[in-house]
Amino acid sequence: MDWLKKIRTDQQKTQRQVAQQAGISTSGYANVETGTRQPSVIMAIKIATVLKFKWTKFFIDKEK
Repeated sequence: MDWLKKIRTDQQKTQRQVAQQAGISTSGYANVETGTRQPSVIMAIKIATVLKFKWTKFFIDKEK
């Protein structure tokens, strides 16, 4: 998910920082960012809250 990496890097955060702030594992976050794993709704909400975007983006904008 290139869009997710862009949002994160624009905010100058590491994968580890996002994962810690979201209360999820770093590997879990990394798998979502690389597209290896689709996040659960709960995980999507946690990540979106940390990075300040609407959590539904994970499920609506699959091409972005």
